[in-house]
Amino acid sequence: MTRGAEKTHPKKHNKIKSQDGIISTILIYAFIIIMLIVTVYPFLNVLALSFNDSADSMQGINMIWPRAWTLENYKRLMQFEAIPRAALNTVVRTITGTLTGLISAAILAYTLSRKDYVFRRFIGFMFVATIYVSGGIIPWFLLIVNLRLNSSFFVYIIPGLISVWNVIIIRSFIDNLPYELQESAMLDGAGDFTIFIRIIFPLCKPVIATVSLWIAVGHWNDWFTTYIFHPSRPHLSTLQYELMKVLDSTNQNPAGLALRDANAAAQMRMVSPMSVRMAITVVVIIPILMVYPFIQKYFVTGMTLGAVKS
Repeated sequence: MTRGAEKTHPKKHNKIKSQDGIISTILIYAFIIIMLIVTVYPFLNVLALSFNDSADSMQGINMIWPRAWTLENYKRLMQFEAIPRAALNTVVRTITGTLTGLISAAILAYTLSRKDYVFRRFIGFMFVATIYVSGGIIPWFLLIVNLRLNSSFFVYIIPGLISVWNVIIIRSFIDNLPYELQESAMLDGAGDFTIFIRIIFPLCKPVIATVSLWIAVGHWNDWFTTYIFHPSRPHLSTLQYELMKVLDSTNQNPAGLALRDANAAAQMRMVSPMSVRMAITVVVIIPILMVYPFIQKYFVTGMTLGAVKS
């Protein structure tokens, strides 16, 4: 009896362990599903309200699918005469600002990562100090005015060309790369520019993708620069600023908006401010969501694993 009990005991133990594993798996999946619902539901609700009829949406019933499907909210939004030009300006600003900001930050980060650069510690310290010490918005405004950037499109590009945080992130990534890669390239006669373009930059794809997404989102979402420097220049306005004006105006006086035709103001009364707000939210979010899947594949690490054995 004792030997039989000893033989069946491991089976019972394994059975208990398997039951515990099933329970823990169920709990984990339940938690993931709950978090997925909590995360996705607000976006689905905004999307549904943006495509739902305004009169039906005013009932205040939460939903994830439009009950009264319509495109009137977006049609009314596109009737604002400044939005198409502002959208084009924002796209040009985002592309130009992302490319110039990324290239500038990457080149500067590579320079500061070079061990043979004498002033890299001093310049790095001065860069970090700017994160904690700032002159404030008034000196910044006066500097932009003195540089005569306040009346041009370059006010969106040049002041934010270098981000210290992005430089630090890229430099930290380069510091983790094997320095033997650069030494071997130098022995083969490669210069600094060749090393950066053909070795460092390709290996920095994960951090380059991350930083480029940060820069692009910053340019896409910025409205304060337009509010400060170009509030009365429609040809230099940006999408976020115009959408902010639309949202503010629909809450106050929809009939007094700058629309494409005389009937548009009367038609805007048929659209509730909440519907316009939801349509604006979708217009702002969708472009970023369309870009993110193409960049997500580079959010990985270990691209240099096995490149050099030192």
